[in-house]
Parts: sequence; C-alpha cells; structure tokens
Amino acid sequence: MAVTSTVARSPAFHAPTFHTNQYSHRCRCRGSVSRRMRLKMSAAASGVTSVQTKPLTLTYLEANGWLWEVNGVRIIVDPILVGNLDFGVPWLFDGAKKTLKNFRLENLEELDCLLITQSLDDHCHKKTLDALSNIYQDLHVVSTPNAKPILETLFKEVTYIEPGQTTQLKGRNSSEIIIRASAGPVLGPPWQRPENGYFIQAQDPKFTLYYEPHCVYNKFLLEEEYADVVITPVIKQLLPAFTLVSGQEDAVELARLLKARYVVPMNNGELETKGLLSSILYADGTIDSFKALLSNALPHVQILEPSPGSPLDIPIPL
Repeated sequence: MAVTSTVARSPAFHAPTFHTNQYSHRCRCRGSVSRRMRLKMSAAASGVTSVQTKPLTLTYLEANGWLWEVNGVRIIVDPILVGNLDFGVPWLFDGAKKTLKNFRLENLEELDCLLITQSLDDHCHKKTLDALSNIYQDLHVVSTPNAKPILETLFKEVTYIEPGQTTQLKGRNSSEIIIRASAGPVLGPPWQRPENGYFIQAQDPKFTLYYEPHCVYNKFLLEEEYADVVITPVIKQLLPAFTLVSGQEDAVELARLLKARYVVPMNNGELETKGLLSSILYADGTIDSFKALLSNALPHVQILEPSPGSPLDIPIPL
C-alpha cells in the first residue's frame, strides 16, 4: 500500500521539496529461503554466484537488468530473464543474452522490490514480468507511470513516481531506503512525460546510488545533486541520425555533475542480435576509451566493472 507522507531529507540530497509515497513491504514468495543467500549458487545452470551481505552489492543481469542489494534490501531492476528482447517484432529486432543464457527466475530468492525505469520492452519486459508476477505475487513495484498499462494487469502493489517524487521502502531486514525519480529520456513527442532515472538513498551506512540506463539527463537539474555510485552506460548505441543510448563523454560529465566516487559502467548493447534493425545499429566508443576520458577529466573517480552474473561489492565505508 502506498501512503502519502513527508520524508526528512538527508544532506546527500540537494533537490527542492518533493512529493513522497511511503510504504513498508514484505514480499511473500514461494518456498523457504535463507536470508543470507543472495543469489543461488547455480553456476552450472545460470553462471551466477553468491556472496554475503554487504552495504551495496550490484549484480549485472545483462541488457538493462540488475539485482541490487542496498543495505540488505533486494531490488530487481528492468529484468529480462524470460525469452529474448524483441519488442514484439522479432523480425525487426531480436536480442539474446551472451552470458546468462540459462538464467531462470527460480535462481532468484528473496526480493523486496521491482524497479522499472522505462515503459518499453527493454526495461518493462512483458514476458519476464508475466512470469515474475506469478512467482512473487505480492512483490511491490516502483515504476514510471508510463508503464502503468503493463504493470496494472500484473501486480497488485505498484507505486508510480514521476521525476522529483520519492517513495520509501522498508525491506524484510527492516533497513529503509528512499527511492527518488529523476528525469530520463522522452520517448515520444516533447510534451510527453519523461521516463525515470533513480536516486537510491541508504541510511546506515549512508550513501547514494544513481541509475539511468540511457545516460540521458538534464544537466541543469543535476548540478546540485550528489551520488557516491553512478551506474551508467558508457558505450553509445546509435542509429543513423539518432542516439538510442549515450555514453563516453556524456558519462564522464554525468560523473562530474554528481560528484561521484565510483562509476559502474554497463554495456546494454552487448547482446547477440538479429533482425532488420540490428543491421543498422552500431556502437561508438569502448570501455577502454571511456576509462581514458574519465582518467583525464576525473582522475579521482574509480571505475568498478561488473561481470554478468557475478555480485560486485562496492567499497562503501561502514
């Protein structure tokens, strides 16, 4: 249930007053599982390993998908875990994962929240969400309102937030985090509501994570913001005369604006693709070229590279 209330702001946030939806949620999912297990050691089947709880652990699930553990609160983000990414038109585009080919939803254990950034299939993947809603029937969802036509038929507890609005989440371990939406890309006419990026604020220990999967942002709105950890694509994905995903120098500027300590790069275009669109889609830049750009501009910022399926512990001071 979402309840409107006021959340006290941490110094880590510098935005003006914003709207808040506050809730506590406990997910009831099938079976009995250990709280200390974060991802099943089903390496032979899925390529995913497990680790003990840390303040911030990020597991990249390829494409735009992530599993985050933020002070023990487990959040699955934009997952594509059932079938390929094809937008319902596989003749136009069909993308398959390169590493986690055999990953199954059953490889996941406890989840506190599903976080959706955008309304299109590469973020709000209908095949995955259909299956996820069957396994985690009471899973709470935080999403852009743009995805409401898909989510409202699948999940009972959905909190929709627009850029500038927040919601508070309490995990099964009683840790609390604040999720605040920021403005992402506009997928349509300029008057349409933008999609979401997110600031995730943890309290004990205190740190802030920022994520936007297209490296699209409003520079003016981010000038007074802060994030310890920035997850962003760094390799551009381009069509003739159109940028699908930004990166490279824009990712460096994002790290500068947010005064980041760590950048976690993602390559959401690293898929096995076929179809008409794949023949004209191309990449610009590499991880190495981004490292060089970042080192020259912000030598104090550390890059932490994820490996699909392997939990990445972020060195947050306790």
